[in-house]
Amino acid sequence: MNKCKHMFVSYAYLIVNFGGNLKGTSHLAIGVAIGVAAVAYYPLSLTNSALYIAVASFSSLSADLDGPSLLSSKLGNISKLLQNLVLGVGVFLTGTVLYMHFFQHSFDRTFAVIAVSTLLLGFVARAGFIRNALVSLVGLGLIYSGLVWSMTWLIAFGVYVAWVPWLKHRGMTHTVWAILAWGGIGWGLEQQLQVQGIMIVSVISYFSHLLADTLTPSGVKWFYPLYKKSIKLHI
Repeated sequence: MNKCKHMFVSYAYLIVNFGGNLKGTSHLAIGVAIGVAAVAYYPLSLTNSALYIAVASFSSLSADLDGPSLLSSKLGNISKLLQNLVLGVGVFLTGTVLYMHFFQHSFDRTFAVIAVSTLLLGFVARAGFIRNALVSLVGLGLIYSGLVWSMTWLIAFGVYVAWVPWLKHRGMTHTVWAILAWGGIGWGLEQQLQVQGIMIVSVISYFSHLLADTLTPSGVKWFYPLYKKSIKLHI
């Protein structure tokens, strides 16, 4: 119980101190912190630790896959270097997954989730038609894989990844409905991998992004399209 309490206290502190800046590094810092808290709270293993951090990191930034990313103009030289590094690692890991699947007939689903999360994480702060097309291509690949393996959650995840890059920024991805949908995807992943806590980690991380954006002057349309006014919090 104490671990859980400290986890949420630390989460709230990060939201208040980093959320208002609306920088990709702030959202990512919150996501990584949530992932690290999950590593400390749940039974420790190297694979699960990497999985928690990958899921939390991507979930904390995935809402910004919509539209031309506002994060691009916020990146400094070091951030750009890290972004390119993450993208490069994601490409390498995803390539490794594909090589093992097609040439060695071996497939580790946990490793695949980490690889795809890292790859998409590298795309989040980028913008433009080519970026959107590449992300959608990854989404179509996920849909195909979900159909082949009869994984409903993977199909839903693929639809999200393929669809949202073309949406207006801070639209449907920044709503309570998106959180519920993301929770469904997280639950399916948790059931697939049998790793406790994946759903709650993904939901808290996604929620953290919307809450942080709510602390900015633009706010968030939490209940769009039913309620189209932005909700703002001033702390």
